[in-house]
Amino acid sequence: MRFPGLILASSSPRRQEILSLTLLPFETVSIDTPERFDINLSIEENVKRIALEKAEAAFAALPNEKKKMIILAADTIVVKDGQILGKPGGYREAIGMLESLQDSSHQVFTGFALLSGKKMHQECVSTTVEIEAMSRDEISHYLDTMKPFDKAGAYGIQDPLMACHIRCISGCYYNVVGLPLARVCKALKSFLP
Repeated sequence: MRFPGLILASSSPRRQEILSLTLLPFETVSIDTPERFDINLSIEENVKRIALEKAEAAFAALPNEKKKMIILAADTIVVKDGQILGKPGGYREAIGMLESLQDSSHQVFTGFALLSGKKMHQECVSTTVEIEAMSRDEISHYLDTMKPFDKAGAYGIQDPLMACHIRCISGCYYNVVGLPLARVCKALKSFLP
């Protein structure tokens, strides 16, 4: 039995770069789904549900000849003191987010879903990140230079400038970038022939 093929349901260049580390061939499909949080569910349940909704939307959009492929989708959020920090709505909100993350720790949650035919896997991975104190000028310089407005929490751990302020992480580095690769690879094994 041959490899059925893999589809990443994301247009994120960061997720594409991480998944390419597996050396498995994959295609990408851009999916636009509402990423609404259900206040009755936990953070972990929410990110897993959103990832599954993305995978299901990708499956529905596939032509019949690709329906047997494995679909991978993910959703990442930053949480500080119980408050969810998604993608900032603009410059001012990004400054507020980054100021709230200074000289303290926060959690990054990524939910991912694998879907192939009737087989499905959902999982959530959490990583704790500590950021050194940054001055207002350093925050402004980072935002002006890297423009991280498409990133949860208004930062990318891998970005130049921001990387200089990461004090430590506990957990998977790739999870903070957007895809917990080791857990994805372990889960993928059950889908492969």
